[in-house]
Amino acid sequence: MELAGIQGLKGTVSVPGDKSISHRCIMFGSIANGTTEIHNFLKGADCLATIRCFQSMGINIEETDHTITVHGKGLHGLSAPLNILDVGNSGTTTRLLSGILAGQKFESKLSGDESLNSRPMKRIIEPLTMMGANISSILRNGCAPLYIAPGNLHGIHYDSPVSSAQVKSCILLAGLYAEGETSVTEPSLSRNHTELMLKEFGADIRTLHSLSTAYIKPYPKLYGQKIVVPGDISSAAYFIAAGLIVPDSEILIEHVGINPTRSGILKVCEDMGGDITLLNERCEAGEKIADILVRTSSLHGITIEGDIIPTLIDEIPIIAVMAAVADGTTVIKDAAELKVKETDRIETVTDNLKAMGCNVTPTEDGMIITGGTLHGASIHTLLDHRIAMAFSIAALVADGTTKILDSKCVDVSYPTFYDTFEQLL
Repeated sequence: MELAGIQGLKGTVSVPGDKSISHRCIMFGSIANGTTEIHNFLKGADCLATIRCFQSMGINIEETDHTITVHGKGLHGLSAPLNILDVGNSGTTTRLLSGILAGQKFESKLSGDESLNSRPMKRIIEPLTMMGANISSILRNGCAPLYIAPGNLHGIHYDSPVSSAQVKSCILLAGLYAEGETSVTEPSLSRNHTELMLKEFGADIRTLHSLSTAYIKPYPKLYGQKIVVPGDISSAAYFIAAGLIVPDSEILIEHVGINPTRSGILKVCEDMGGDITLLNERCEAGEKIADILVRTSSLHGITIEGDIIPTLIDEIPIIAVMAAVADGTTVIKDAAELKVKETDRIETVTDNLKAMGCNVTPTEDGMIITGGTLHGASIHTLLDHRIAMAFSIAALVADGTTKILDSKCVDVSYPTFYDTFEQLL
């Protein structure tokens, strides 16, 4: 994909359904009783991997152009898969599914692509083992492929060393099958879609946000739901950024989820001087939703650190792009979690920003970016969808032409990403 500088992006767009919520709809619908009807489901590669895994365990999932229907079989209705469960590139599928599989009465194996099989799984193996799960890294390197056999689970209280929705969700899902209550405390509150959605399905779950702790009791009867998935704020972030930094632009992004555990990008944009207005705010199935209006703005550097980081961890690549054209210096701290994403995003972001002429310094837990003028370059995505999309926005404000290598990797979370631009030209 080759892109050049542009100005005057104007119009109204919608973005695909939230990736995190789409995963959970399939998982929770599969272990619920009755039918779950899902609208605005994200048909990206990661979420389709989740569908295939549950189909491999005997769940009937029907797909049409506009609706996904999951015919759930209850907590103990899954069947032993005949083959290794292929999770593709999806860390969410791997970690959340492991929690569910830990409570089953059959053996299973999970494996993914090369990138997935290099990501850390000790963070779920250790707490699940504490609960009595029989789970191990087949290659004994703390990564997938994973082997899971039946175990007798019991509730624990787990003080997580990281603020990770995937770790928290894995433990809570295992808690559905454990004897006694299970709870998880995080250093700071990570995204809480699991807690909100499980409650809608009928789980006995409660949270103490002041302590960043979630509690769940076992063996509820979950019931299928009708769910309209809000637009993914992580996908909307690219058009928020485009609206702020591309000259003479005004973009309205409709029906976006603005869950407070996910919407740190909005606060960062406002702190940088961005002109952002939330319209038509409402709440559906426990999730806050709004239309987001953005206009071209003069941005300035800020420091981003602390508790806000878990609420925008996936948006840091595009925040770094905004920082690269803002006045002054932006410092990003406390984001070491970037190292264990689809790529080491500290390294990938800084290398590509340097290629575009940006003054950027990587640090152990983030980066320091001094804004200036960007120049066209060849961007090495390393097959990381968020790198491809972030630097596609950078290309719109760079001098000359930018080539996004392996741009098709956007299919992981936003298959129609480049088509959406056509609506704004």
